Amino acid sequence: MFARCKLFGVCGGCVNQHVPYEVQLENKRRNLASFTNFCVDDIRVVSGSPFGYRNRMDFVFSQGEIGFRERGKWFKVVDVDNCPISNAKLNSLLVEVRNFFLPFKDDFFDLKSQSGLFRYCVIRVPSKISSLTFILNDDSSDKSRGRSLVEEFSRVTSADNVLVGYNAKNSDVSISENFEVLKGSDFLEEEILGRTLRFHSQAFFQNNTEMARSLVSVVRDIFERQENNVFLLDLYGGVGTFGICLADLFKEVVVVECVDSAIRCVEKNSRINNVNNVKGFVLDAKQINRLDLKKPLKVVVDPPRSGMVPKAIERLLSLKPDVIVYVSCNAKQLKNELPRFKDYDVKSVTLVDLFPQTNHFEAVVELIKKTE
Repeated sequence: MFARCKLFGVCGGCVNQHVPYEVQLENKRRNLASFTNFCVDDIRVVSGSPFGYRNRMDFVFSQGEIGFRERGKWFKVVDVDNCPISNAKLNSLLVEVRNFFLPFKDDFFDLKSQSGLFRYCVIRVPSKISSLTFILNDDSSDKSRGRSLVEEFSRVTSADNVLVGYNAKNSDVSISENFEVLKGSDFLEEEILGRTLRFHSQAFFQNNTEMARSLVSVVRDIFERQENNVFLLDLYGGVGTFGICLADLFKEVVVVECVDSAIRCVEKNSRINNVNNVKGFVLDAKQINRLDLKKPLKVVVDPPRSGMVPKAIERLLSLKPDVIVYVSCNAKQLKNELPRFKDYDVKSVTLVDLFPQTNHFEAVVELIKKTE
């Protein structure tokens, strides 16, 4: 099988385009089985479009190129004019960015010398609003001119939102707390299972809209077939995606997230969707013992790739929830943590492929408390 992308093998992104998608899914299923000790034939696989799925890409400006880092070479950039795994709107905006900014390639950042002006363009195109964030070198003496160029671009682009952010030359990240809105807003919106969810342009949200909806549906299906759905804890809850989309199944939902701006989004998203039984708390996962959580309690937990720290697991298990639905984007970390849930039986495991053409995926593990 030939890879669809002309840059496959050089670009540091996709690693599996030369493998038929059905084989990719089977390889991922076997990989998950090896980590969970669950029979491979019992793992449900949920998949969608293998190409054109990504709604976010972080393009690097460097050495006269706009693209992605070359595989194995952090200091080199592969020029990209179209990305097969990105959705059509994202690729269309990439063309606009390239047409406007390539004439200013002498101002692109040099990754080795850490000099230059333009560093990143983050393109985000969820289903409702499109956004571009340009990251400039805050240490450059030309940053005011760079801002003026981005402002000029904002008047001709079809993107709804245009922002400019500033990061120090030795800070190689594509988001910034130091930003300006030059067009539109600093917020984006996505629709998940009939709910409208607002999130910040500099914050995390799933980059595959189709499969994000499937992921929430998988979790919802688990709780729909259970009884005694009274209280739900949404741990590492972000902007309340799970909590708000499951709220109608429960009497009360508590969303816990350590980022204050995310909890403000939880409150806003609750109002937008006329959901009155969701409360958000700014807490580290290790501090959930401070909450007055009622019984019978069920939990959905969706930690970052680093997983749950031991103290957070200890606090969670001390609550003795009837059901824990663990959503993991890191199967190796899941393997390390599952043995700590010794008082729970694994009832089901589902693989949701949010990241076709890569080795990554999301796993949903349904844990039921053992009867005493």
